[in-house]
Amino acid sequence: MRDSLHHEHVFLGDTHARNERRTWLVIGLCGAMMLIEVVGGLLFGSIALVADGLHMSTHAGALLLAALAYTFARRHARDTRFSFGTGKLGDLAGFTSAIILAMIAVWIGYEAVSRILSPTPIHFREAIPIAALGLGVNILSAWLLSAGGHNHGHHHGSGHAHADHHNPDTAHRFAFDSGVLRLEIFEAGVPPRFRLRAEGAPLPLDAAIETTRPDGSRQAFVLVRRNGFLESRDEIPEPHDFTAEIRLGLAADGQRRSVVFAEHDHAEHAAEHRDNNMRAAVVHVMADAAVSVLVIVGLVLARLFHWYWMDPVAGIVGAVVIASWSFSLIRDTGAILLDMNPDPSLARKMRDVIEEDGDEVADLHLWRLGPGHLGAIVTVATEEPRGSAYYRRRLGGFPSLSHLTIEVASAAGAG
Repeated sequence: MRDSLHHEHVFLGDTHARNERRTWLVIGLCGAMMLIEVVGGLLFGSIALVADGLHMSTHAGALLLAALAYTFARRHARDTRFSFGTGKLGDLAGFTSAIILAMIAVWIGYEAVSRILSPTPIHFREAIPIAALGLGVNILSAWLLSAGGHNHGHHHGSGHAHADHHNPDTAHRFAFDSGVLRLEIFEAGVPPRFRLRAEGAPLPLDAAIETTRPDGSRQAFVLVRRNGFLESRDEIPEPHDFTAEIRLGLAADGQRRSVVFAEHDHAEHAAEHRDNNMRAAVVHVMADAAVSVLVIVGLVLARLFHWYWMDPVAGIVGAVVIASWSFSLIRDTGAILLDMNPDPSLARKMRDVIEEDGDEVADLHLWRLGPGHLGAIVTVATEEPRGSAYYRRRLGGFPSLSHLTIEVASAAGAG
């Protein structure tokens, strides 16, 4: 019991180490490019080349913020001064980067409007190659940062966030008196069916599964013996959004365990696992790339057709695009830093799981601890002699709940 109460508070994302390495690699690339442009500009007397090199230094500075956040979060992941770990440090870095990005958008917009009001000569021979070179560096940087960064293991198309139906290692395990049983939905090349396996114990002789959907409809599944496991005779209808109850023994007092299978909203699930520190770094690179594209288009049109106003207009469009990305990043990271509920549908399902036996969720708090990690505090009012361990088992079907605190109160006392 003591071991079950003591756990680490390391809530870093699965790709934390990889993203840290990639960010430092891109910083090296940007630093080298900055030196080449500044030194080349000074040697060949090109102020435009020097200016672009200095601009690249601000780009490298924003990435440096992301890299330092990764390093600090990793080194202090087990520091007891951080009550809930350092998983949200990346969100803080992302929020700061978004503020810097907004300031850059304002500066670009100001410069563009100033050039419309007071046009300045454009050195096309130098400006276009520099913009093209900057675009190439940004494309390479974006590829280095984002390569493989969006793979969270959702290789199946049905979007079941709480069970990987092709990987038994992520199936749900339950401790019964007879031993540990593992429940999964198997659908690799066949219609989906429940499969129940025993780990280090004989298969149960009389097991059954009953599902309860959000609309209250119930369905019983008879399990038949296969080669080393029990399988439901009937296939599971879509959507796979229900509470599944495993029952051992046909008597009313038989052992029961419940687990939630949910058709998770893809956008909410992606946000739950998103690394906002890496997202901010990629946004910085993509914003610079977008501006480079617009600048190249504006310069080419200005040179071919003498539309000199196209250069500042391209700058204004770029400023609007960057401001939009910045606002989105500020909104998302700010919500995490303020501990807003990151997944209302998950909170609703947690409430449904606990209350389906007649108990009442008196209070529920859900917040994000880090990429792929959620914390929850739940207060349950019940008239039954149940402890927190019972409700912890009930919520065992939500693997993203990395830190769960449960308070059980008497329903009479709560009233």
